[in-house]
Amino acid sequence: MAEITRNIGLSLGADICWPLCFEQLMDRLDLRIPHEGDSLRFHVERVTIEPYDLKQKVKYDVVIDRLTHWFHTSREWIKKGIIMDDLYVFNNPWSVQSNEKHTSYAAMMQLGMPIPETWMVPPKTYEPTPDLRPTLHKYAKLFDLPKIGDKLGYPLFMKPYDGGGWRAVTRVKDAEAMRKAYDESGTSIMHLQASVEGYDRFVRCIGFGPQTRCVLYDPDAPLHDRYTTKVNFLSKEDEEHLRKVTLTINAFFGWEFNSCESLRRNGIWHPIDFANPCPDSQVTSLHFHFPWLVKAYLKWAIFTAATRKPMRRTLDWEPFYAVAKLDLSYEEKLDAYARIADRRFETERFEQFCKDHLGHLDDVAYDFFGGPEAKDAVRQKVVALFPIHEVEKFTELFWSRIQDWRAQGCP
Repeated sequence: MAEITRNIGLSLGADICWPLCFEQLMDRLDLRIPHEGDSLRFHVERVTIEPYDLKQKVKYDVVIDRLTHWFHTSREWIKKGIIMDDLYVFNNPWSVQSNEKHTSYAAMMQLGMPIPETWMVPPKTYEPTPDLRPTLHKYAKLFDLPKIGDKLGYPLFMKPYDGGGWRAVTRVKDAEAMRKAYDESGTSIMHLQASVEGYDRFVRCIGFGPQTRCVLYDPDAPLHDRYTTKVNFLSKEDEEHLRKVTLTINAFFGWEFNSCESLRRNGIWHPIDFANPCPDSQVTSLHFHFPWLVKAYLKWAIFTAATRKPMRRTLDWEPFYAVAKLDLSYEEKLDAYARIADRRFETERFEQFCKDHLGHLDDVAYDFFGGPEAKDAVRQKVVALFPIHEVEKFTELFWSRIQDWRAQGCP
């Protein structure tokens, strides 16, 4: 029996805590997975940034990419690896490069999801270019911004069409406030979106391959308290509904790691923000939910590397649009979308793989997240973000929440 190594690359930016935990858990798992008469081993390595020959074969089987959305050097190297070397990457770099919230809203509206009414408005100001003045002189049409506000109703939200991380999001209460927000928006193309008033649940659903986790979210809390630690706050029906919504969005755009925010009003879930293909992975935000995330990283990376899952180079939206055209209710369409997503993520095969080969992961993670190596990883992230006089306080806070996760049976 030969021993074959599958190489997993971590393409990282400011990430500190989860890569340390990922690497140490992989070592502790000490995997030897039978494969066609051989034994698969796994090696984890952090991807470096350096010149490369386009004909030089990429040495990784799978890359976890945390840079493509903003660092073009790594993005182009990853695209080369997919095209020439059958590299598997999450997420799809072309989709990350070309999609933004505007595209995601339009696509999911077309699939029938109850997205709040949304308008796009041109920038308030422009960077001067030689062709700009004649273009605007000929074709830019004056518009009445408060009139759009009246159509949408107040309050509403103004936010960049390509935003993320709550950047430049303004809750607008009246026409005067909207003029002020627009005047301050600079060169950004902006969305005006109706507010879902009177909602009783704000949930962020994290999707990682076919794995999902619903978190009760408080957008008004400090960053370290926005992900609440409540569990079992949804009915099985609501949790399954949000799973289908998240998997549909992720499969549609080729995102295997993404988060979807939804508001529930009068029993209806309204997705409001779901183009987050490099979502928050930091223990300083996720704390209680952080061990689940690290395990999700591990399971999907090991599965895709072991099975040599082929990378979908094209998005292929037609199966979704074919369902959208059918005379079905929204729930029936969502069921059909989710079946497409489950096929693309190979959900049944993944779950069987985890049962056969990763059954000890929960016990290994339970032990690890109670030990000094995990606490040191938490502290390193806190040191990077917090002033020195707050380091011990917040290290203990986040560590205590991870211990709560362990005490509750690792939900």
